[in-house]
Amino acid sequence: MARSVAWPLLAIDRNRRGSLVDQIVATISAMVNERQLGAGTKMPSVRQFAKCNGVSTFTVVEAYERLLQLGLLSSRRGSGFFVARSLPQAPCAPTPCQPSLQSEIDALAPDLYSGQVEALPVGAGWLPPEWYGENTILDAVRHAMKIPASRLRGYGHPLGFPSLRQHLAATLSSELFPVEPDQILLTNGATHAFDLVLRTLTRPGDVVLVEDPGYSNLLSLVRHHGCVPVGIARTESGLDMDELARQAALLHPKLMFVNTVLQNPLGTSLSPAQAHRLLALAEQYDFWLVEDDIYRELAAPAEASLAAMDGLRRVIRVGSFSKTLSPVLRVGSLCASRSLIPELLRVKMVAGLTTSEINERAVFHATSTRGYRRMVERLASQLEDARERTVDALREVGMTPLAQPRGGMFVSAGWQDAPTAARNGRSIADAALRAGILLAPGEFFTQREPKGIWFRFNAAYAANPQLRDFLRAQR
Repeated sequence: MARSVAWPLLAIDRNRRGSLVDQIVATISAMVNERQLGAGTKMPSVRQFAKCNGVSTFTVVEAYERLLQLGLLSSRRGSGFFVARSLPQAPCAPTPCQPSLQSEIDALAPDLYSGQVEALPVGAGWLPPEWYGENTILDAVRHAMKIPASRLRGYGHPLGFPSLRQHLAATLSSELFPVEPDQILLTNGATHAFDLVLRTLTRPGDVVLVEDPGYSNLLSLVRHHGCVPVGIARTESGLDMDELARQAALLHPKLMFVNTVLQNPLGTSLSPAQAHRLLALAEQYDFWLVEDDIYRELAAPAEASLAAMDGLRRVIRVGSFSKTLSPVLRVGSLCASRSLIPELLRVKMVAGLTTSEINERAVFHATSTRGYRRMVERLASQLEDARERTVDALREVGMTPLAQPRGGMFVSAGWQDAPTAARNGRSIADAALRAGILLAPGEFFTQREPKGIWFRFNAAYAANPQLRDFLRAQR
């Protein structure tokens, strides 16, 4: 039986440098390592801890998640958190004076997503405007602005512009899996879709599995909803399925986000065998799979599709047009079972009403033209050439790719040097920004301490001599 102790009031100093999460993690780590909290001790619930120490439940959730990652706590579904019975050797817990890594990484987000900085956008997620086919997009926007006057009186269809949903359903049905227009919900991009899924299917304290490394903005979004993100290693060979099975058995996650095809930031894809095993684990441990499928159009037709294999029973497919048209249009989609769509729709309407019909009309016009498929094929060809040039340029400065991309926009590469306080991905990214270059360090994509110093490079910009000169000077 787990032992319980009278829980002490922690000495939290809100004026001290460093986040409240860092202080809580450091204090509990010291208590565990000094055996003030013995193995098997039951921790207070999230609400009890928050009330006792005068902090928010979100702060406690993030602190407990960090302690889980450090191996100092374990979690039992329906029972709560406990001090781990087998403590890791020499755990490296943050000290109270260290600034929050997540807060430092979040500070990069405005530059990486805004497109307003003048720096060379090597770390950004968008392509040069001319690569998208400017005439196609501008014609589509002009066409969308001819919206009938009668359509200006309302907010638009709650599910999204019907013609675009019908077109998307027909395209997916012919290329991937059968789906009806009423199984498609349009969103303001993929991140909005992720937010709706989290709002609908999770509650504070739920475990959410994510890829590590993976989509940078997702970690902050999961934490914002009070959920506990747990990283599953993703490498060139795919997901670590053994780790996934262990974590699923231990933590009983609510859902998992997975980038099946051309994963961000590695550019790799899951094999059909791995996709089948992932579906089997989701079935065995009863969790949802949210398939981030925004790079599908840039991938080879034979790549695995979780939604196609599963038939939208426990897979929710997220799509977007930001990589093949323009991120400015902010149009994404959710494909889900008929039983789930009504609740997703209810949450969408409660959180922000309908999405922009003008943007959706523009996307419909662009994607339904005869030239759209040719434009996407040309885009994929340009990216293939750019990736080859990028890999060559990075090897010139001594950097090694983390994986061989199968397509898409990104090449992740770095040096094998162990990061130090003085020289790490974040410090080099800061120096790069001062030199007029926007980099995305590995710390932005992972919950674990990087073993080397690496960055995600956008192939469309990475062969620039300005970048090569800067990186050569960092060796």
